[in-house]
Amino acid sequence: MRFLLSAFAIAVLAAPVSSPALGQQSDTPAANNHTERNKRLAAEFYEDLWFSNNTDAFSEYVAPEYVVHDVGDRKNVTEKAIAQKEIADLFHSFGELRGEIDYQIAEGDKVATRWFISLSPNENGQRMGMTSVERVPIINVFRFNEDGKIVEIWNHRHDVDLPQPRGRGNGPSK
Repeated sequence: MRFLLSAFAIAVLAAPVSSPALGQQSDTPAANNHTERNKRLAAEFYEDLWFSNNTDAFSEYVAPEYVVHDVGDRKNVTEKAIAQKEIADLFHSFGELRGEIDYQIAEGDKVATRWFISLSPNENGQRMGMTSVERVPIINVFRFNEDGKIVEIWNHRHDVDLPQPRGRGNGPSK
């Protein structure tokens, strides 16, 4: 009897689980094609807007309106697509902006990208209080519509890696 129970337990654990029953996306070729397309589009978004200052390409990636979940007052806010260009242009105005993608994870209509941002500030950036930063990790999650446009963005920065003003943060004050 113990052998039968063990064999049954092994069979249950080894049996394939139906994804739709767990609320996950199905592994249909169309779903996989959209997932791969969305990963490619997310990577191109960073390459154009953040890594190479080709911010005029914003409309190739972002729907005319999208919802952003960010820090501060930008929580659950609907914005026009042009806001992504304006944000990237602002950061580029602070100096030499560089970045690289660490990895991407995609499921269904969502793509999570962990990437690094680096900045060497110019005079304008220094006047604004910017300092050099190297490889600050950021995680963004994009939700894409059927047309391959970003319709929702969640922004998660690792602010503890950013330089802190004197008297703030975990490091000693000078």
